[in-house]
Amino acid sequence: MKRVLHVGKFYPPAAGGMERVVETLCLASDGLVESRVLAVNASSATVEEMRDGVHVTRLGTIGAAGSVPIAPGLLGALSRARADLMVLHEPNPWALLSYALVHARPPIAIWYHSDVVRPALQYALFYAPIARHAYRRAERFIVSSPALGDNAAALAPYRERVRVIPFGIDASAWSGVDASSPFVLFAGRHVAYKGVDVLLRALQGTSIRAVIAGDGPKRAAWEALAAALGMTAQVRFTGEIPDAELRALMQQCTVLALPSITRAEAFGYVQLEAMASNKPVVSTDVPSGVSWVNQHETTGLVVPAGDAGALRAALERLMRDPSLRRRFGDAGRRRVEQEFTLPRLRERLRSLYVELGLITDGAVV
Repeated sequence: MKRVLHVGKFYPPAAGGMERVVETLCLASDGLVESRVLAVNASSATVEEMRDGVHVTRLGTIGAAGSVPIAPGLLGALSRARADLMVLHEPNPWALLSYALVHARPPIAIWYHSDVVRPALQYALFYAPIARHAYRRAERFIVSSPALGDNAAALAPYRERVRVIPFGIDASAWSGVDASSPFVLFAGRHVAYKGVDVLLRALQGTSIRAVIAGDGPKRAAWEALAAALGMTAQVRFTGEIPDAELRALMQQCTVLALPSITRAEAFGYVQLEAMASNKPVVSTDVPSGVSWVNQHETTGLVVPAGDAGALRAALERLMRDPSLRRRFGDAGRRRVEQEFTLPRLRERLRSLYVELGLITDGAVV
């Protein structure tokens, strides 16, 4: 059986969108290829383990440069890598730099999760040069939506190598119920591009309650903003929560809000969880795949990014109209069942592996 080595950042149980996607790809590929993972550890220890049948190496870190964990052992791990395909998950500057510094032999594909949002000069001087080595060698670039493939300027020179593989979800794990205590839910990492500050300003002066789930570097600032706006009793910050608690919140909420403000939000995986739970979504028109997932006036509402007034109007409209919520929620569930299931993801991965010569007609080479 051919081996695929995924090079990511962290890996579950560490939280994060890329982490969850890499795990899902490994599980969806079971029986097609042998999946292995190279990731970094939150501590200085290097750990090898089997997790749900996947061999995971977590490389020790010695600190971080800004938000980038530094794992010196990645250079050696890449140079020793024995795989039929290496999938480098981007953005991942330390992995790109490490790859550029070693003679890694396996063929490479880039899983392009999102654009790197940096000042143009900073990107041109620092990020682009270390990415160029891997990008030139990449046999395929995989994106999660047609919109991301079309809008990503970094992929413009490589359009003929871009393939679209949307994410998948186990819809059976999510089932919607009527909200017994109506509230708006946000769930995700507390980083600037998520736009929770816009959500707070949208809710100010309304009677709409909100639950803000997750954690990250902006949590303290957003909690302080909620207090300054006089919204302490209206908004609850949960911190990091286990999956079972997130599912419960998703089932209880009235609507999911994804108020992202930049194209760093490339897909919005949490939208699939809401749609699988028969919940409507209010998202923003960032130039990525977010609005491709949540379809305006079909599965939810899409508003201009950063516009608190438009976000408030959309949320108020849904909060007062249960029939509209049901219509959007039902359409969202159907969209997940048609487009974003794990069997659909597996079939798309199988097609990619066939195209790259790892398997033939679904059979192992």
